[in-house]
Amino acid sequence: MTIDKTFDPAAIESRWYSHWEEGGLFRPARDDAQPFTIVIPPPNVTGSLHIGHALDVTLQDILVRHARLQGKDALWVVGTDHAGIATQMVVERNLAAEDITRASVGRDAFIAKVWEWKAESGGTITRQLRRLGASCDWANERFTMDAGFSRAVLHVFVALYNQGLLYRDKRLVNWDPHFRTAISDLEVETREVNGKFWHIRYPLEDRPGYISVATTRPETMLGDMAVAVHPDDQRYKHLIGEMIRLPITSRLIPIIADEHANPELGSGAVKITPGHDFNDFQVARRADIQTSDMWNILDAEARIVAPPGCGVPADLVGLDRFEARDFIVKLLDEAGALEKVEDRVIQTPYGDRSGAVIEPWLTDQWYVDAKTLAGPALEAVRSGDIRVVPETWKKTWYNWLENIQPWCVSRQLWWGHQIPAWYDEDGQVYVAESEAEAQALAGDQPLTRDTDVLDTWFSSALWPFATLGWPGHSNTVRAEPVEPEVAERQAPSFSSSGAGSSTALRQAQGEREIVHTKSLVSRHYPNDVLISGFDILFFWDARMAMQGLHFMGEKPWKTLYLHGLVRDAHGAKMSKSKGNTVDPLGLIDKYGADALRFTLAAMESQGRDIKLDEKRVEGYRNFATKLWNAARFAQSNGIGGSTTLEPPRAELAVNRWILAETVKTIQALDLALADLRFDEAANTIYHFVWASFCDWYLELIKPVIGNTVRAELVEAPSFSTSGAEESSAALRQAQGERNESPEAQETRAVAGWVLDQILVLLHPFMPFLTEELWHALADRPNDLILARWPMADARAIDPAASAEVEWLIKLVSEIRAARSELNVPPGARLHLFASDVSDETIDRLDRQHAVLSRLARLDSIQLSPFAGTGAAQVVVDEATYALPLEGVIDLAAERARLAKGAEAAEKERDGLAGRLNNPAFVEKAKPEAVAKAREDHDAKAAEAERLRAALARLG
Repeated sequence: MTIDKTFDPAAIESRWYSHWEEGGLFRPARDDAQPFTIVIPPPNVTGSLHIGHALDVTLQDILVRHARLQGKDALWVVGTDHAGIATQMVVERNLAAEDITRASVGRDAFIAKVWEWKAESGGTITRQLRRLGASCDWANERFTMDAGFSRAVLHVFVALYNQGLLYRDKRLVNWDPHFRTAISDLEVETREVNGKFWHIRYPLEDRPGYISVATTRPETMLGDMAVAVHPDDQRYKHLIGEMIRLPITSRLIPIIADEHANPELGSGAVKITPGHDFNDFQVARRADIQTSDMWNILDAEARIVAPPGCGVPADLVGLDRFEARDFIVKLLDEAGALEKVEDRVIQTPYGDRSGAVIEPWLTDQWYVDAKTLAGPALEAVRSGDIRVVPETWKKTWYNWLENIQPWCVSRQLWWGHQIPAWYDEDGQVYVAESEAEAQALAGDQPLTRDTDVLDTWFSSALWPFATLGWPGHSNTVRAEPVEPEVAERQAPSFSSSGAGSSTALRQAQGEREIVHTKSLVSRHYPNDVLISGFDILFFWDARMAMQGLHFMGEKPWKTLYLHGLVRDAHGAKMSKSKGNTVDPLGLIDKYGADALRFTLAAMESQGRDIKLDEKRVEGYRNFATKLWNAARFAQSNGIGGSTTLEPPRAELAVNRWILAETVKTIQALDLALADLRFDEAANTIYHFVWASFCDWYLELIKPVIGNTVRAELVEAPSFSTSGAEESSAALRQAQGERNESPEAQETRAVAGWVLDQILVLLHPFMPFLTEELWHALADRPNDLILARWPMADARAIDPAASAEVEWLIKLVSEIRAARSELNVPPGARLHLFASDVSDETIDRLDRQHAVLSRLARLDSIQLSPFAGTGAAQVVVDEATYALPLEGVIDLAAERARLAKGAEAAEKERDGLAGRLNNPAFVEKAKPEAVAKAREDHDAKAAEAERLRAALARLG
């Protein structure tokens, strides 16, 4: 295949991805090979690809493609999360457009609607992952609500309950009044809101006087159960144990001592409302106030209720909490209990989906004893059984797990895994994996199933082993994926009626279910590595470790790699409100998936946030184009794919040098990938391809392989192909017809072998470009995705040859730099005088005379000092080289230009240094302004140094 003149990513990406997937190449049959396993953090089924996903998936794909090239049995488990609240919101919104509510259709019909939506619209993100090049095992795609996974979820719930590690309790939760459900901390976003701080007088019961308390939520005072003061606060120590009267309700509450009250803040006294504040709940528990005695003065929609004995005025009952707030403030003012009001910025929690203000709410929920489960997860990291990269996150891991609270796992939704608990008329609970098992436990008593579903994180915590078929009921290795029309008919395994799906439907699901051998878990668990954003360290990573260690008796993965956030070019966090989000699909459309992938890898530096600048993506698109043009240059000169895995034999120094550079690159890349240094790996292959191979090796070998190509094809360094209309096939034929020298044959063999190694090494980063060139350069028996990763054969390293070519490159580079700095016309040919040269350098100058003259544009090379003046000076190793410029440039004008430029750069450098040495500027200016000043200072300092060096060259 003749390589096209123009590199067009769009033309090759969809073609190769379809080829790989349809050919089953993402999971070749390698049952006897060393397993390598990675699981994708399951994206929400409602989601679409954002730049964070792109980073996460790119890093995973690099590792799995690398493992596949190493010959391992590489399994990349892929799937989506049912995303309870997000999915329910989407479907409810769709129904609302038809003036339908979920209440009006009922639970079973609503769930059926969700499955319909999932079949039609739930695959958006998986299609987008394909555009990025994710080589997942799509033939075994999983979904957290598929039949097999649901079975695992219910099994775990029942097992934890029977072990006493899962229980029902009344505690505070984050309550979303819009969705009327508990939500996790991850689903809460805190915003700064302009609000008020109301100071209220609580009168003492038996004496004149009062205690002043302050609150940002006056409506919660209706549920106050105490006022706390610090036990050492001398102002209130004598009042501890006495009663005070709650304004509006006239209810008496005690004054208690607790260190939660800070004497330095406000009045030093704090109202305690355990039913509506997480800190207050803990204070009340320490004061032996029973949960059953705590008052909840809001209903599920955050409207005022009146618990018996609470004293809530009838006029307040039924009001929305914010309406009630205004009413209560008015009543306090009228009663003379309102001391003062302050304006204050308040940190306010909002539901990230609903946009409603979240209410701490006292309610009955299901909880997991997370503290007990956390113990082995702590020890696994402490002992090194789980490797955490970067290690700085270990401290965070320890801190959270050592202070972990009970985990609320129930949600008041309809979409999700319905909790397998049934109640009799007396409230006795029966937990079992099916209604039939629960009924057997209850005897002939009628049962009602719990209407709640499980937290999405509860099911996703089982992802590393439940996706592998655990607990397992089949001997079939693999099955066809569930087809969309079948998925559309698949209802959840357990419906709200308790009877579950019909027998026929369950049978149909079982027949189409994704199944595995019983050995799949033992072969691929634990996984090798988990790639995760640090922001879900607690919500997902730690819980996977807890559940994996508990149920499998072993860690879920050997290594946990935590990457940072992708920020905008200025380092600001991306958000739709700021308008600074980056659409990865837009970047792929513009620059290609390979360029985006390489950018993300090159900028990923073990946990540091990435400042994504589109110019970097454009730059790596140029890198892809450079390799494309280099391959076209090679093809046009009769250089094709290699026929051997071993490096070819080489006699020429330039060929021995490039073989050594290739081996060093393989060694460096192996080390970087083993250490999960993605940036180092990407930069290693980048510099080798761009500089060593394209800029130097192809330039150095042009005289050896012959002048069979037009100048447009061989111009360094870009290897542009514009204007080259001749057929490369004809050129190759012409080359084949002539009698080539052994040196030319050797060089073509070496160049082809090195180019093959480049394509293999670069494939994990740029899979589309490399696969296309792999097939263009030769007829191959296998695709590149299944090629062999190169071995770093140190025998190919020849120190003497490497030293000579590196000396040549350095000398040419110095001469070119001098010519450029001194404005020597590109076409001017100069004389080179060499003094203080060693015998080794003399030999090198003799052997490399022709190459040096061509690359440095020299007319002669003389082994003697230059006696005159006005020559550019270049020093390489022990030798000094002079390039006379009299008559080539205007020496006086050039000296004046350089001196003026140096003075201007030094002036700007010193001015910037003055600003940076000024503490007022560094402390008060915006961080980006300070960073820009430092960047400008360094640039001007470098410019001044370069100009002074150029001036010195002229003598």
